[in-house]
Order: sequence, then structure tokens, then C-alpha cells
Amino acid sequence: MSSQKPADSAGKCELTEDLRARREAPAGPGSRGIDHVESGAVDIFDADWPGICRRIVAAQRRIFAEVVSSEERTVYEGVGEGGDRTLVIDRRAEDEVFAELERLAEEGASFVAVSEERGEVAFGAGGPARVVVDPIDGSLNARRTIPSHSLSIAVADGDSMADVRFGFVHDFGAEEEFVATRGGGASVGGTAARVAVGNGRLEVVGLESAEPAWTVPALRSLSGNAYRLRVVGSIAITAAYVAAGRFDAFFSLRPCRSVDAAAAQLIVREAGGAVAFGDGPLEATPLDLDARFPMAAARDDAALAAVRAAQSAV
Repeated sequence: MSSQKPADSAGKCELTEDLRARREAPAGPGSRGIDHVESGAVDIFDADWPGICRRIVAAQRRIFAEVVSSEERTVYEGVGEGGDRTLVIDRRAEDEVFAELERLAEEGASFVAVSEERGEVAFGAGGPARVVVDPIDGSLNARRTIPSHSLSIAVADGDSMADVRFGFVHDFGAEEEFVATRGGGASVGGTAARVAVGNGRLEVVGLESAEPAWTVPALRSLSGNAYRLRVVGSIAITAAYVAAGRFDAFFSLRPCRSVDAAAAQLIVREAGGAVAFGDGPLEATPLDLDARFPMAAARDDAALAAVRAAQSAV
């Protein structure tokens, strides 16, 4: 479990000297699925990431206001790099993210964007820095006009979950933002976030990828240890609710991808909670799109063990 003192707000990431040295090495040209956008040399961690994310939210909000009905939102165009069919609104939402990233690259930043639809795109020299993006986490909700879907953006100085230094999740249903910086705490709408205080039994547990056939063994495992379940439909939002003390724990019944979880897992840890991606350490949990892993998050280690047992029962 990782516990940090919360901050009143989460601001810019600070670049360490060791990262400055590491970023001088460009990404290998033979990397799978990586396109390149040339640029100069400016530190990505000097960027105003909260401001960038909020501009993207504003642009995406306009898209959702234009495309209102479920019929309008149920229009597909191919398959994204993450393996799912791509909705037109997914692509449009991602375009707004990449418009901001392109502006950042034009200022001289080098990094690799990892996104559900486009895959990995290297800007400038590429290097170890990663921007991990899910333009719409909870696409089914967005398509069916269920309000709970989110924008998730994480910025990392390496290629694992442990390397994430900034996390941002915006819940379009509640119009709330969850933000964290590594070592700087987490916030909800500018107010410091902390996980719930444990008192034994789990009062509210979040569940994701809740396909009916998978839920029965998991629910049996939780019987007697959890009072109520909630299914939001967005991994990023559900994990952020753990960070905000709204849920005691959460787990996914299906393995998730880095784009679903990279931002929210930092928010949970900076709010004092515990996170697990299977049995491996965060340092061994990659940010690329190929990896799939079961995710669980909780207020403390005991709560995490309870939901991981339920997850393993599936």
C-alpha cells in the first residue's frame, strides 16, 4: 500500500535530473506500432497538465452536446489498436486529445502517446516519457447516453504503472475531476482526497466488467464481507471513487488495459489506498496496449485482499 499526505491541489509534474539524462536516448525505430511526429527538445513535465486536460474536457463536452442520441452515437469506423470496434465519438474524442499533444510537441516536447484507438505514437525523439490516454473510458455508457463515462490521462517517466507521475480523470456524468501527482497527493474538484477509514466489513464495493456469467462466483466469495455492490461502467471512475472514500474497494472481473487504469491507480495510491494488478509489482505492470491484467483497488491491504479473493474466484 502506498500512503501520501494529500495536497490541496495537484499541479505541474517536476522533472528530475535522472529523467533528463534518460530522455536523451530516443525511442527505438523498430518499436511495434509506433508512429513518429518530429519535434524539438522541451521537457514534457514542464507542461501545465491540469490545464491541458481541462481544455480537452471542454472540447469533448462539445462533442457530446452535438451527438446526443444513442442512435447518433452508435456509429462505428473500424477497429482501434486496443482491439475494440471504434465508435466515431471515440475517434472524435481522441482527436481532441491529440490536438493538444500535437501543440505540446510543436513546443518541443518528446514523448510517446499510448492511446486506445491510435496505439503508440512517438512525438519528437520519443524517449521514456509516456502519455497514456483513454479518450472515453466507459464507451458503452457514452454510446447508450448513460452519463458515467470519463476522460483518463496519465503522464509517466517510464513504461510501467510505477512510473506514472500525473493522473487525471474527468467524470462527465457528475462533472467532477480527480487529479494526482506522484508524491503530491490527490484531489477531487480541488479538495484533498483520502480513502475511507477501514472498520472491518466492506460497506460499498465497486465492480467492473460485470458480465453476468462471471459475477456469480465473485459474489459468493464476497458474501458476508460486503454490504452493497455498485457498477458504474467506467474503471477510471470506479477506482477514483475508492480514492475519494466513496467506495471501500473495487475490482474488475475482466483483465483491463493500461489506458483504463494508469491515471486512476495513481490517484488511489496518492489518496492513501492500495492497488494491485494481479500478483506482480507495479514496476512489472507495463503501460503498453498489449498487456492485460486484473485490477483491484481498496482503502487498505485487508480490503484489497478481500476483493482480490473474489476476483480470483472467477
